[in-house]
Formats: sequence, structure tokens, C-alpha cells
Amino acid sequence: MSTPDAENRQPVPPAQAAWRGWLLFAVLVLVVLILGLLIASVLERRREAVEPPRIITPIAALEPDNAVWGKNFPREYESWRKTAEIGLPTKYGGPVNFSHLRRNPMLVDLFKGYPFEVNYNDDRGHWYALTDVRATPRRIPAKGGKPQPGTCLTCKSSNVPGLMAEMTPGKFYQAPFDEIDHKVKHPIGCADCHDNETMELRISRPALREAFAAMGRDIDQASLQEMRSLVCAQCHVEYYFKKQPGDAAKGTYLTFPWSRGLSVEDMEKYYTEDVPHVDWVHPVSKTELIKMQHPDYEVYTFGVHAFRGVSCADCHMPYRSEGGVKFTDHHIQSPLNNIGNSCTVCHRWEEDEIKARVEKIQDTTYELMLDAETALVAAHNEVGQAMAAGASDSQLKPAHELIRRAQLRWDYVASNNGMGFHAPQECARVLATSIDLAQQARLAVAKWQK
Repeated sequence: MSTPDAENRQPVPPAQAAWRGWLLFAVLVLVVLILGLLIASVLERRREAVEPPRIITPIAALEPDNAVWGKNFPREYESWRKTAEIGLPTKYGGPVNFSHLRRNPMLVDLFKGYPFEVNYNDDRGHWYALTDVRATPRRIPAKGGKPQPGTCLTCKSSNVPGLMAEMTPGKFYQAPFDEIDHKVKHPIGCADCHDNETMELRISRPALREAFAAMGRDIDQASLQEMRSLVCAQCHVEYYFKKQPGDAAKGTYLTFPWSRGLSVEDMEKYYTEDVPHVDWVHPVSKTELIKMQHPDYEVYTFGVHAFRGVSCADCHMPYRSEGGVKFTDHHIQSPLNNIGNSCTVCHRWEEDEIKARVEKIQDTTYELMLDAETALVAAHNEVGQAMAAGASDSQLKPAHELIRRAQLRWDYVASNNGMGFHAPQECARVLATSIDLAQQARLAVAKWQK
């Protein structure tokens, strides 16, 4: 017995049935084609991950000219050239050569008697590494600076790996700046971080390799992700010039004070107990001081990004896509000027919110830093006044030691790029200790006066 629906159903005309069949066939072909292209793309990406990059134009070992590398890697080269751009400043930095001394006059008091009181400008992009070090009055006696060794060029040029291979690192360090200067022609670039044949990341500066050995670690066992930070750690670190045999100067051998560890307390013990070291004596308080450089890598290791395995390159050299090709952006800059490609990859917030959160962290660090500077300047001046009033060296020794420890901690944070963002809690802890030590120094002077 047939149902009403069966009775009312009309047969599909043969032409319409054929049309539907061809449509279904076309859809299936399109789906198969898309899946095939997707699978081919995935396989191609996997192949690229295991195969070395194709070198069309041979690159000589330690080739210093970035344009030569650019013939094989035009996208990376063109993005590196953008480090020449004077872009937008961030709240506390950016690619602008501003004077820290003008922005914060307390630095003149803190660096009194040291070349940094003459000139202390913020760094521009890597393109200007050679230009800026040549122009700084800190190395020119006629402008209040002091002659410097070739060591000061170590992290300024891609010519350096070749010169070190030719001269040996020790002789490179010992040579006067002006003797080496005419041999370096290219700013920081490809040869500083890459092998010329495989393009693998490599360590081109001996100081980092030696620092790892001093810690009992083999840097050659570092993973690729670790290397994406370690190539930066060749230069963005705390260092000093160590005395070596035959060294006519005070000290020229570039050394990282890492044998005890990377914390500010570890470095303090190194400079005090292992290799007693003094960079200069403050002319007001007569305190023997250490000038911290830019311990960016050390501070980074105490932050959440390092804990989560995020490398320097992930934020400062994020991946880009161009014409369907994915590559590393070599326009090394503050992530705040490239939030969309760096921060938002992990943090799913609006760019304005991300920027506000970062600047809040930086504002807090800056406030603590100013408090430390205020206490330190007062401590230097009060010790100087006590000396003028007749206090002896032995009576002021506790104050001298406290000031040295306080200023080392302040400078550990102040000289660091990022205004505390790389490790906010660690920077706050270090600055709080600096403030406490500086105030203790002032109390020690006050007790003598009573």
C-alpha cells in the first residue's frame, strides 16, 4: 500500500539527475585538489625543516658583507636593512639616539668620574652599531673620554669573527681601538650568527663559549630554541675587561662574570671574591664601583618568557609571511613596535591592552629605579660631606661597601634593555634591595656624625 508522500513524489528528470551528478563530481575533484595542495604544502614545509637552505650564490666563510648573504636570502636581508630606519620611539627606548643624561640628570652624579658622565645615549638599530661607537665622546680624550682597546669593537661589526680568526681573540682585544677601526667596515649582520654553508645558528664570539665552560656547561649541546637566544647573548650581557698576560693596558680580555651564575648576587661575589675588580672610584664618595653593562640575557633568564621557552628571536625577530613564504624578520626591534607579529601570537588581547600592560610594568620599574637613584646620590654626597668633616677611611668603610653593593644592583636593572619587562619580579626585588642598601649607607654616615 503506497503512502501519500510516495504518491506525490515526482521522478527526477534524467537531465537534472545528470547535472547533479556532474556537480557532485566537480565538488569532489575540488576537495581532492585542495587536500592535495595542503598535503604538498605540509610535506614541503617538513622537507624545508630537515634540509639545509639552498645556496645559489656561494658565501665565503666568515663573509662580513651582508649584501652577499642577501643574494641568497633577499627577504631576510631587506628586513635587516630596516634597522637603518629611525622609527617610532617607545616610552622608554626604541630606535632613537636620545641622551639618558639629559632625560635623567641624576645619572651624571652616579657616573661622576667615569666616561658615562660624558656621554650616555640610547642605542639605535644594529645598522648604526659602528657609527655610534665611533662617534661616542667616551673614547675621545679631547671630549672628556679615554682611549679604548679593540675590545670595544667586539660586538659592533660582522668583520670581527674574521679578524679574531686571523689575529686570535687575545691580540684583537689588546690592539688599540684606532688600530682595529679601519679594518671593520660592516655593522652587525649575518656572519655574527649564521654558518655560511648550512645557515645554522652558531656562536662567533669566544666570550660566551668561555662563560659556558666556566659554568661547567657545553654550549654545543644547546637546542635550536636555546640558540635563538644565545646568539643574542654573545653581546647583550654583562661583561668586563680582564687582565691577561702581556696586557699593557689595565685589562682588555672580554670576560663574562658567570662562573657562579647569572644573578646579581652571583656577579657581586665574582667581582668581590673571585676576581676583585673595580671599574672606577667615585670622586665624591671615594667608593670603588662596578659599571654594569647591559645584562639583558641574564635578566631574561629570570622571567616567565624564559621559563616558558620563549626565545629572544620569538619576540624581537618574529616570523613573517610574504608571498606565501614564511621567514624570520631580521628587522630587530622592540616588540612594542610590532605587537601584531610578536605579542599577539601568544597573547590574545587587543594591541592597545598589551601595550598598556607592558608600560605599566615598565612604569613600576622606572619608579623604583628613580627611588634607588635618589637614595644613591644622597649616599654619595653624604659620604663626601663626612670625609670633608674629618671621617676616616676605616670609619666610612661600611658605607663604602653598602654603596658599592647598592649601585651594582641599581645598574644591573638600569643598564638593562626593556625597563624591567623581561623579568619584572626579579627587577623589583633587585631595586628594592638597592634602595635598602643605599639607605643603610646613609644611616651609617648619620651614626658617625652623632
